[in-house]
Amino acid sequence: MALKIIDYGSNDYRKMIKLRDDVLRKPLGLSFAPGELEKEKDNMLIGAFEEEDMLGCCMLVEENAELVRLRQMAVLNNLQGKGIGRALINFAENLARDRGYKVLSMHARKNTIGFYEKMGFKVTSDEFTEVTLPHYLMEKQL
Repeated sequence: MALKIIDYGSNDYRKMIKLRDDVLRKPLGLSFAPGELEKEKDNMLIGAFEEEDMLGCCMLVEENAELVRLRQMAVLNNLQGKGIGRALINFAENLARDRGYKVLSMHARKNTIGFYEKMGFKVTSDEFTEVTLPHYLMEKQL
């Protein structure tokens, strides 16, 4: 498996959009809003690949000089639990650390809390609803 930074607008970016749509949006009856993807051009886009096939993805969004937020973490449903998410998080953490960030945060779906806790994240908020599902703010010091 290869992990790499993806260029906005590239063929790999189109694969990333499809994966996120299939795993994160369609099961909830949601789709990307017009203009939503355009905001991603300045984000750090990350993909996990086997040859040309995208297995998983995530992105980092700068909140401020010390805080970066992990968003849109997705792994193909049939490959979850095989270490792809762990590899993506490790890559994202190293990238964030290398760029000088001190804290990695995210809005984690309630059913994924255990995974992120194993990766060293801590819940830092009460439950809230986002994209129709219960979420928590989670953070990790880098």
